[in-house]
Amino acid sequence: MTQNALIDLAEARAIAAGEHGDPFSVLGLHEIDGDLVLRCFRPGAETIEVLEEGSGKALVKLSPVEGVDSLFAAKVPRRRKRFSYRLRMTHGSDVWTETDPYAFGPVLGDMDEYLLGEGTHGRLWQALGAHVVTHEGVDGVHFAVWAPNARRVSVVADINGWDGRRHIMRRRGATGVHEIFIPNVGDGMAYKYEIIGNSGELVPLKADPVGFGSEHPPKTASVVRDLRGYEWKDNDWIGKRGDLQRFDKPISIYEVHLESWRRVPEDGNRALTYHELAQDLVNYAKDLGFSHIELTPISEYPFGGSWGYQPVGLFAPTSRFGSPDDFRAFVEACHAADLGLIIDWVPGHFPTDPHGLGRFDGTALYEHADPKEGYHPDWNTLVYNYGRTEVSNYLITNAKYWLEEFHIDGLRVDAVASMLYRDYSRNEGEWVPNVHGGRENLEAIAFMKQMNEAVYGADPGIMTIAEESTAYPGVSAPTSSGGLGFGFKWNMGWMNDTLRYMSEDPVNRKYHHDKMTFGLHYAFSENFVLPLSHDEVVHGKGSLIGRMPGDDWQRFANLRAYYGFMWGHPGKKLLFMGGEFAQPSEWNHEQSLDWHLLEYPAHAGIQALIRDLNALYRSLPSLHELDCVAEGFRWIDGGNAEESVFSWVRNGKDGSAPVLVVANFTPVTRTGYRIGVPEAGRWSERLNTDAESYGGSNQGNSGEVIAGAVAAHGCEHSIEITVPPLATLFFEYCGE
Repeated sequence: MTQNALIDLAEARAIAAGEHGDPFSVLGLHEIDGDLVLRCFRPGAETIEVLEEGSGKALVKLSPVEGVDSLFAAKVPRRRKRFSYRLRMTHGSDVWTETDPYAFGPVLGDMDEYLLGEGTHGRLWQALGAHVVTHEGVDGVHFAVWAPNARRVSVVADINGWDGRRHIMRRRGATGVHEIFIPNVGDGMAYKYEIIGNSGELVPLKADPVGFGSEHPPKTASVVRDLRGYEWKDNDWIGKRGDLQRFDKPISIYEVHLESWRRVPEDGNRALTYHELAQDLVNYAKDLGFSHIELTPISEYPFGGSWGYQPVGLFAPTSRFGSPDDFRAFVEACHAADLGLIIDWVPGHFPTDPHGLGRFDGTALYEHADPKEGYHPDWNTLVYNYGRTEVSNYLITNAKYWLEEFHIDGLRVDAVASMLYRDYSRNEGEWVPNVHGGRENLEAIAFMKQMNEAVYGADPGIMTIAEESTAYPGVSAPTSSGGLGFGFKWNMGWMNDTLRYMSEDPVNRKYHHDKMTFGLHYAFSENFVLPLSHDEVVHGKGSLIGRMPGDDWQRFANLRAYYGFMWGHPGKKLLFMGGEFAQPSEWNHEQSLDWHLLEYPAHAGIQALIRDLNALYRSLPSLHELDCVAEGFRWIDGGNAEESVFSWVRNGKDGSAPVLVVANFTPVTRTGYRIGVPEAGRWSERLNTDAESYGGSNQGNSGEVIAGAVAAHGCEHSIEITVPPLATLFFEYCGE
């Protein structure tokens, strides 16, 4: 029998051209008319010999298939239908052995195939991606990717010279999944997928949508990462975090962009590694009394200027700071310090980079085909097709992946408003109404509900937070009552109104008094976080201290008073890095924060204030227990626009002492200022933002005042105090 009789010539040519859609039906060991035939395609080999695994005994030499380059075949002496073998190859004087990837059966099981076909695999990352495994007794990596409209998919890497003909994958029936086990490779291998679309076009090389690692940008290949075997030591934290992340707990978040938080100038101005951050950042946030660190997105992203908000590798912690296990060590360090870790998560859109998800298999697979539905004009990005079951499942399982594999404590979901509305940032005629003719994105709404149900169902101790800038109802309400099911929502209205007020000259603030009070009209309609985030210190907005009016002393005093107002206001707290020491320059993602400023008393004073505000917030239950319900707040005087003075009481649960907050937003000292209080007796001055230790003028009330039976502001008792200029005061009721 000639070698050409051992293979159909048309199939042989398709194999050599890399166009065969089912190479497993041709390559490897097959029984033909009672004979065992082994076929191998191996560019670069001049001879190939079959060796018995274990003994190394030569069984047969494969012969070239005439007229087809790099394809070899031979009958194998009858032993049994399947046996383990290796291939010894030569090229000139070079001799090497390889294990044939086409000698192995499928890895994915029937249940995986069923769930993948349905688009309901609850742990998609355990089926797809690149997994270091032992398969049929051999160590290697199992690759699996969803590309239902591809004619063929190949793994390309250094091991095959990035030749897409070498490791064409096995198609798994109607699931749209392609898989292959490549023996004798492992952790650290860079790879991509080469895909031929259904119409025969070669798609740009793609990174793995479920890849666990990535090359350091600007390189864009995925990297095999073995996620097995990490020995977590944070059981104590995991056991108690559910109690620490409830609505009635003091949640104060330090938002950080890792690449620019602190750099190492003596080492090329590089960013800190995950291990260095586990020391420096964790200790810093702990010292300042924050309860959580929140990271701008750490899913791999190609363009540093996106700050991570245009991710390509949703399952890959960015390699800029280390490996996935290095990131786990950072998470663990947070937990050892009793700090929760929140990451920003971006399921709203993805970039158009050619190695990304766009037209992944030659079709609009993850995105909508119609740009009126599938393109974001603001960001030049693509919109996920939430109505496609597989896409929704991909995103939901990605959320679960971060919580399960990396012990993340919460997800802050970016740009929720852009997901909720089909006409977001679009003009008339540029968007497609929903099935009812409305503007709501019903599929995205359903996705967010399912996502929250899935992650809270898996672990009710975690939290999800929505960045949502509209008045969409019930963002943080349970899905059972028609809400979206988030735990918290950023209060963007509060942030915009109060910053606008603070930017006014104090002489004009009386005309804008409502901007500080309006937020209380809706403060308890959601479970709010008060955010002073990265968005407020970029794109020409300047810094927080830069928005404050007046001379240097007044600018710092304004910022101290504003922070006092924020920590005394209902709602959890979030502050972006640099704000805690009043960095005057706008945030620059390409350089470190201006840490040298802490040598100056005014900046160190702001930092000391943040530390003390966090301590006060934790220690006084009335400042956090009823953050999200109206019973926790009572105006004393919210209408004194003429003097720009605000006063209110924060109440806690039964047994918690009420706290009076007084804020003066003019540079005028007000002595003998009478304020009604709900209780007679001693009121201890717990914090004064005008204290000398913070950089203030040190005017105050000697630590305590006594409420007498003088009616004021609708209360039977009142106190008479000195209200310092541009300052916020906190008084705790101490009893008769």
